[in-house]
Amino acid sequence: MRPTRPLPDFPPSAPVTPPLRLLVADDNPVVRAGLTALLSGREDTTVVAEATDGREAYEAALRCRPDVILLDVRMPGVDGISALPHLVRLAPVMMLTYSHEAETVREALRLGAGGYLVHGEFTTEQLVRAVRDVREGRPHVTPGAARALLPEPQSSAPAHVECEPPLISEELPPIPLSQLQRPVGESCRSRFRLSTREAEIMDLIASGMTNQQIAAACFISEKTVKNHINRIFAKLDSTTRSQAAAKWLGVA
Repeated sequence: MRPTRPLPDFPPSAPVTPPLRLLVADDNPVVRAGLTALLSGREDTTVVAEATDGREAYEAALRCRPDVILLDVRMPGVDGISALPHLVRLAPVMMLTYSHEAETVREALRLGAGGYLVHGEFTTEQLVRAVRDVREGRPHVTPGAARALLPEPQSSAPAHVECEPPLISEELPPIPLSQLQRPVGESCRSRFRLSTREAEIMDLIASGMTNQQIAAACFISEKTVKNHINRIFAKLDSTTRSQAAAKWLGVA
């Protein structure tokens, strides 16, 4: 009788990651249905509840315990901003809305929103990645929201600098943040010879955003942000963020 050989060790099966459980709160039934169909049709995400206002969102979150809440700003009854302080106690909240007014964006982030996405400024894959990052505590904002965090125009700007903001249409594709910076005119930025991406990142540095927040706003890695910052500092002959921001804003 032939001796039996021990069976080879088979590699363990890869653990199956359960889909991310989402709650969608939006008073627009078309938006709600679209997001639900989009996110429930994937293996990595599923919508476990829907709500038409902040009160329904809170009740649904208590009942279903979602991993992340997608929350609109303007809704009848209890709006998103009013419900936000209560919802963030139950799950991470991602603002997902058409509203990109500066005051609204700042208030949402101040009240604990983990991200702020403006409709029309992200792809499906970017949305899913943003939702997963927000669950892990990594913030995400799209350019329309990030623009609200840029500093206000300064009265000390040189007279020849053009300070009028460009006309923005909701029907146009997202405009790079470098084209939306108001305190510094094109003549000022051109002397630093920054690329379009470098100018965009310098705008965000000047607004006070961290590398992590910049990476989220631009959908790039933090390592890429650091590489851009090293080149920016060299071009601006600066060694610190504050020094670079002062030169960029024309106050140094």
